[in-house]
Amino acid sequence: MPRNSRAEAARTRSAVVARAVDLGSAAGLEAVSIGRLADELGLSKSGVIGPFGSKEELHLAAVQAASERFRAEVWDPVADQPPGLPRLVAIVDAWFSYLERDVFPGGCFLSAASLEFDDRPGAVRDAIAAAWTYWLAVLEREAATAQERGELSGEPGPCQLAFQLNAYVMAGNWAKQLFGGSAPLAGARAAAQQLLTQRG
Repeated sequence: MPRNSRAEAARTRSAVVARAVDLGSAAGLEAVSIGRLADELGLSKSGVIGPFGSKEELHLAAVQAASERFRAEVWDPVADQPPGLPRLVAIVDAWFSYLERDVFPGGCFLSAASLEFDDRPGAVRDAIAAAWTYWLAVLEREAATAQERGELSGEPGPCQLAFQLNAYVMAGNWAKQLFGGSAPLAGARAAAQQLLTQRG
């Protein structure tokens, strides 16, 4: 394949994935049809599905792209913070900022996808679960470090603390999408901050 054709194919693939992610965050991945993507991007249906081979592979590419955007928005800006409580506080702040700024038009893509696919066995569900498992492990690691250093109370334990932080953020995201306004995320942020002020 000529070099310019490879570059064009890569641009097309990126455009399809980006639009699938944005549509998926608002309407769900199953609502993202090949025909809709073709119409919106001015492509043929074969041009949309060609770089992926199947709708499932397109969904997997969308999950990967959304995970990379999440990392860039939430983890990368705070990765150089000191481990433990300082980094955990920075993570939570960046996480809420990511939701407040509507990085995805329909709220957090990964939260929406996890609700959509939680009872559907298959590769897409596995990819979503893997992304969340990794993220919960990040939170748990920072919580454990904070507790070992006496920066946080030992109760709840790291695993439960990570679970609660994730629950507050996901509830805030859900309420923001359902009810609108800034109050849901403000309430969720306050609950998370209270959890992170329980000193050892």
